[in-house]
Amino acid sequence: MNIALIAHDAKKKLMQNFCIAYRGILCKNELYATGTTGRLIEEVTNLNIHKLLAGHLGGEQQIGAQIENNEIDLVIFLRDPFSDSKKHEPDVNNIVRLCDIHNIPLATNVATAELLIKSLDRGDLEWREMYK
Repeated sequence: MNIALIAHDAKKKLMQNFCIAYRGILCKNELYATGTTGRLIEEVTNLNIHKLLAGHLGGEQQIGAQIENNEIDLVIFLRDPFSDSKKHEPDVNNIVRLCDIHNIPLATNVATAELLIKSLDRGDLEWREMYK
């Protein structure tokens, strides 16, 4: 499965900790991340991450294009609900809209991310293979 990982600045440490905790599951999948988030995850987990541009430089749009091309199966976007006014943060609304349009499971907080990762490990997301 192809998993996209995105985190607002205030949630990057949480994303690192999430990836440390679920490294055993994540390492069995292809991981894509916006640039800074991907680098930070690699530093603490040694996972292989396909790093795109930084979110504010177009990484969020690159992941959006992958979603539109059916190249992403699961998105974890740990968002800061207080960052709406920060221009340099990736726009969560575009990713949410694309995931809704293309029926992609999406987590915007760590509780939902844990549910999706555990579901992935159990094989509950194998239905995504039909879409490919």
